[in-house]
Amino acid sequence: MAISLAEIATHLGAELVGDGTLVVSGIQTLEKAKSEHISFLANKKYRSQLATTQAGAVMLSAADAEHFDGNKLVCKDPYVAYAKLAQFIDSTPASASGIHPTAVISPDAQVSESANIGPMAVIEAGAVIGEHAQIGSHCFIGQNACIGAYTKLWNNVTIYHEVKLGEHCLVQASTVIGADGFGYANERGQWVKIPQLGSVIIGDHVEIGASTTIDRGAIDDTVIHSNVIIDNQCQIAHNVEICEGTAIAGCSVIAGSTKIGRYCQIGGLSGITGHVEICDQVVLTGRSMVTSGISEPGIYSSGLPHVTNKEWRRTIAHLRNIGDMNKRIKALEAELKSQE
Repeated sequence: MAISLAEIATHLGAELVGDGTLVVSGIQTLEKAKSEHISFLANKKYRSQLATTQAGAVMLSAADAEHFDGNKLVCKDPYVAYAKLAQFIDSTPASASGIHPTAVISPDAQVSESANIGPMAVIEAGAVIGEHAQIGSHCFIGQNACIGAYTKLWNNVTIYHEVKLGEHCLVQASTVIGADGFGYANERGQWVKIPQLGSVIIGDHVEIGASTTIDRGAIDDTVIHSNVIIDNQCQIAHNVEICEGTAIAGCSVIAGSTKIGRYCQIGGLSGITGHVEICDQVVLTGRSMVTSGISEPGIYSSGLPHVTNKEWRRTIAHLRNIGDMNKRIKALEAELKSQE
């Protein structure tokens, strides 16, 4: 990277205050930045670092601009500005370039001439690979699956049969999309498997983290709408529907036939039971456990913050005595009522 502040300001639509000819060579935090770096202030708790940073320039808001005397780019949202600048200078390589000779591609697959297929990838019959798609090494694309234009799959991604991915999606390594949902009937103690006849339908501009699993539907499809982002190691069960703009953080689990509304934020390690509906614009803080539907937007929590072991043991002891305490309270209430 070697780019002037004037070029950055133009690209971001930011107000430049200072030397536009200064060239920077990378992005760095306020604490670690040197004169060749550009930094940003997106969290006011780091404002004190403006006085000590050695950054050649800082992206910040109008409210924070008065606290910094050096070169600065005044932005409406410095964190978004940082994201867009990082995209602009991103040097992440393609997951595949051209069609590798070791790729196994069915003659009945439809692969765009501009698509890229990495070493040892397998494309089965009926699959459709869109323009400029990237299929990383050792990926598996099942029968009649569809990968949209400009979608990028990193190495070892498995896409089962009939799964549809939209355009401009990003799927990180070792993710599995379209495996069987957890469907079984019990006949006198014996588990009877229910074949999962649905699929997974994924919209455009969806990003899915590494080692995440999204199960196919039992009868209808599992549906992930456009502009959804899902972190690493999440489990999305069969027939779940996740609506536009929702974000799900790492290691969260969503049980079957649950619908999550638009622009929700699901904190890490959250668990959501099956067959419930969560309305639009709900925020679940980390480690939340949702056992019933949510019909009002807002912030919800259930995970207990950490305490010392001594405090935890005392709390558990109180919990174990709650039944007896409840009986004593009811007895006291009855006695007071009789005296009245």
